[in-house]
Amino acid sequence: SSREHKLNFKKSKEVCLSYIQDAMLQKQWKRAAEFLTFYVESLEKDYSREYMGPSEIIWRIGTEILCHHSQSSMKEFNSFMEQMKTLGVKRYLKVCLEHTFRLLCNGLIDEAYQNLSLAESWRYGEQTAIQDKEMKLIQAYRGLLDYYSWSKQKNILLENSQDGFEDLSVEQEMHSCFRKAAVNLKEIIKIPGVWDQFVKCYVDLLEFYGDHNEARQVLNEYAYNSKFPANPNAHVYLYQFLKRHGESKKSLISALKILHDIAPSHELMIDFNTMLQKSKKRKKRRLGLEVIFAALDYAGWKENVKAWSCLARQVKQIVISEKHLDWIKVEWNSRKDWWPAFHFSRYLAKRNWQENESLSYEKALVAGILLGK
Repeated sequence: SSREHKLNFKKSKEVCLSYIQDAMLQKQWKRAAEFLTFYVESLEKDYSREYMGPSEIIWRIGTEILCHHSQSSMKEFNSFMEQMKTLGVKRYLKVCLEHTFRLLCNGLIDEAYQNLSLAESWRYGEQTAIQDKEMKLIQAYRGLLDYYSWSKQKNILLENSQDGFEDLSVEQEMHSCFRKAAVNLKEIIKIPGVWDQFVKCYVDLLEFYGDHNEARQVLNEYAYNSKFPANPNAHVYLYQFLKRHGESKKSLISALKILHDIAPSHELMIDFNTMLQKSKKRKKRRLGLEVIFAALDYAGWKENVKAWSCLARQVKQIVISEKHLDWIKVEWNSRKDWWPAFHFSRYLAKRNWQENESLSYEKALVAGILLGK
């Protein structure tokens, strides 16, 4: 009966998908491909009118299998992706993006650019407006490839100028790539989100052409606009820009203070601590002690000689001057229950001494002050 057929079809479809999943989890890509073939064939033979929505399943599973299958070729992948583009207009631009990433991973830059250009010219009634965000991503990645071309032309131009040659055609091509890249990159970073690579490339373009004010504005907006998600990298890029252009220590400290609040374990906390320790203001030196203690709360810093050196130097200065001993007490009181086992165990002492004597000396000094002789 029709009802029985539907039930059997649904059951066999679910069983087949579970087999595919099992094969993929065990990295048995050939077996997974065989089951996917059966799955597609069974869909083609299904005469029920019930919509099963298989296209996204086939796209996602098929892409994963083709990316890992030992006998898969780029030609097969391209053919598969072109078929997937025709299966559903709602996913057309997403499929185009994934196709582009795969081409880029295989070093096929020109093919990826062509794929993005074709996607950008795609129109399908109301779907065009619905997929506005995906279209902006398509344009943004095309901008990224234009930046890549600009960077290549720039390097050629710089090499030629060192040899005393001028190539107007290269310079014109470079400026053309700049204009195309700048337009698309500028658009994507207006949308609230995490756009690290796009921002870095856009700022690089602006800095090369001397538009430092625009670059600063872009980085400030990316770091401080409340509509954007909290992003440590936004403050890193701003700090690096300010440092490159010789901005005041006050500006640098301000940028790193926010980075410390978001990511206290960031590697730039060494720079932050060093700047704060050199300050004549007591409040900043106090913050410097907090910063280095907070960094050493993280396992990734346990064997960082610079960090222990910073802490050793500051606590030694405090003890010798006999001023602000309460600063050390406040920091230590919240850590005395777990730092001894975390940093100062016998096992770690022996290992540190065998592997890095400098680290051992710095840790021993800090341990002596915090724990006693």
